[in-house]
Amino acid sequence: MQIIKLDATDSTNLYLKNLMASHTLEDYTVVTAKKQLKGRGQMGTIWQSEKDKNLTFSVLKKYNDVRITHRFFLNICVSLAIYDSLKYFHVPDIRIKWPNDIMSGSSKICGILIENILNGQNIQASIIGVGLNVNQTEFKGLNGVSSLKLLLGGHFNLEEVLHKILDNLKQYFSLSDEKPWEYFSNSYQRLLFRKDKPSTFKNKSGELFMGFIKGVSPEGKLLVNLEDMVLKEFDLKEIQLLY
Repeated sequence: MQIIKLDATDSTNLYLKNLMASHTLEDYTVVTAKKQLKGRGQMGTIWQSEKDKNLTFSVLKKYNDVRITHRFFLNICVSLAIYDSLKYFHVPDIRIKWPNDIMSGSSKICGILIENILNGQNIQASIIGVGLNVNQTEFKGLNGVSSLKLLLGGHFNLEEVLHKILDNLKQYFSLSDEKPWEYFSNSYQRLLFRKDKPSTFKNKSGELFMGFIKGVSPEGKLLVNLEDMVLKEFDLKEIQLLY
């Protein structure tokens, strides 16, 4: 496994994508940065991270035959790999907030951004970006955010945490060749943040409504039971979970 360590870069995802354009890279090539200048999250959000205190890295994963219709399966594998890694370090009350934030209690500690490279109807490769709050203790202007140090009180070795996540990523993608979809989906569904709890959502028109998260479809859409007991599917651009 090749690990490229940078002092700073705009985005590890972007750096890895540009590197792929000019070099032949091996599977599981990793780019880490002590500081991301323009780290990105879902829907163009900015990932804030203090230098030398957190993990910001991207992993190249190549595939032989993964259809684009199975793209959310990749999110499931990555989310479960990070879940297992955080359990190893005794992080409490870990949940997966759809589509791919990792929570401890009601606080976000990790964000995932997966960018797929397509070849026709197949996914040729993915660039898996991960931002994990590890040793940072102040998050100015941000609510509902925490870190491993705030949660557990001790200082963490960034290399140790990184290698635990990479090991689990390899394990899950290896298992994905052997196990059926349900094996992973069932675990993911059980870990969904606020599943079966009354929750408030905002739609793309800015309107608020109540509902109960029931699961996620194979296509990656959130399944919400509305107040009239109608089960409706929402994609990423259609709904935002507020609380």
